Amino acid sequence: MTDQLPERSELDVLGERWTTAFTEGKGFDSCCTGDVNYEDPMARVPVEGIAALEAHVAQLHAAFPDARMEPTAPVLERAGHACVPWKLMGTHRGDLALLPATDRYVTLHGLHYMELSDGRVRRARGFLDLYDAATQLGLLPERGGLGEAALLMLRGFGLRA
Repeated sequence: MTDQLPERSELDVLGERWTTAFTEGKGFDSCCTGDVNYEDPMARVPVEGIAALEAHVAQLHAAFPDARMEPTAPVLERAGHACVPWKLMGTHRGDLALLPATDRYVTLHGLHYMELSDGRVRRARGFLDLYDAATQLGLLPERGGLGEAALLMLRGFGLRA
């Protein structure tokens, strides 16, 4: 029996650099191409370039100064594409667009789907459950309750069991 750990793959290193850059709000140059293109539900338009990506993540850190991203599973890769599953945690202490600080702690699960070029992120798209984020921030009612049923009725979806 040996105490040696298996070697980390280049993909593992890329995933670690990506989540670290999100946590620190900088360092995307260590894992992205210079012309990286990025989208997520909070980006109004696609973000292009490392400086713009870091500015986008800076907005997240302004609203959640203690934000940190951790991987929740190994990075998956196939045919030049990768998927990084993650958990984002932080306390909403600053304004986010029109939303004033709520001082609520949130834990959001999501993933980034990436197109790679020479082992670096060329394009990335983030996916997360915005309804879950809104319920954790106290903006929308919890799923399955009377409040959600009322919202669905108001939106024209009818009454659901």
